[in-house]
Amino acid sequence: MQDKKVKPTAGTDGVHAETKTREPSFVMKGHHCHSCYELFYVESGSCRFLIEDNIFDLQVGDFILVPPMALHYTRYVSGPCRRTVILFRAEDILDEVRREIPQGERMLQETTVFQVPTAYRAQIVAYLKQMTAEERIRDSQSALLRRLYLQCLLLLCGRNCIFFSDPPVDIHTTDQQVLKAARYISEHYMHPVTTADVARAVGFSPNYLSKKFRQAAGIGLHEYLVFVRLHHAAQELVSTEDSITTIALRCGFSDSNYFKDSFKNKYGVTPRNYRKIS
Repeated sequence: MQDKKVKPTAGTDGVHAETKTREPSFVMKGHHCHSCYELFYVESGSCRFLIEDNIFDLQVGDFILVPPMALHYTRYVSGPCRRTVILFRAEDILDEVRREIPQGERMLQETTVFQVPTAYRAQIVAYLKQMTAEERIRDSQSALLRRLYLQCLLLLCGRNCIFFSDPPVDIHTTDQQVLKAARYISEHYMHPVTTADVARAVGFSPNYLSKKFRQAAGIGLHEYLVFVRLHHAAQELVSTEDSITTIALRCGFSDSNYFKDSFKNKYGVTPRNYRKIS
């Protein structure tokens, strides 16, 4: 599996698993999304994960479950990070297992973060290794075994993991200026806000704040502004019947063509097609 902006076919033929060690030199080409679920686990090291309106740090033993078509981006800013990515569809989860999942259907409808206590990490990693091994074997039994291992993994997580009841808020950093900038964007994205406006609200120059923001969040200030606008536009495309132009204007885009180009660049499909497939 290669990092792409959109992976509409990933997971369409079953459960897939991949383990890789990423170095700080690895930089994703851009945000991407999947038409299936992504279960992301940090085995060693740490990484910075941006999804929807949130940017936060994942440490050893952390899982994040990314719902279908959620735009996300990963940065490895603090040294090597060994992570496993599992792609699967809703129908890959057995009904009996689904009923045992903490938080019920809510877990499958929004970003969920949970942590494996130290005592259970070896057991979790063992299942992840079995799944990735079957990815390499690829015989007539591999697809079914990967699906069965997924059931075991979810059940063990449900029994032993610490689930965070609410999704992460804003940007997880101790830098108050970066937090203030992120909150300002979240509150004003629908208006014609510029990076200069954000910098003025925080009390820094645009260049200094942009550099500070990128260091803390792993993403540029303007890119984050566009990211937030696109995220809200994507939500409105599937929750309203308003025209694409109306949604673009309401989410802070003054040019509908720029909105369409930006949306396709980030999600891999046009706003019209996104509305059809979501």
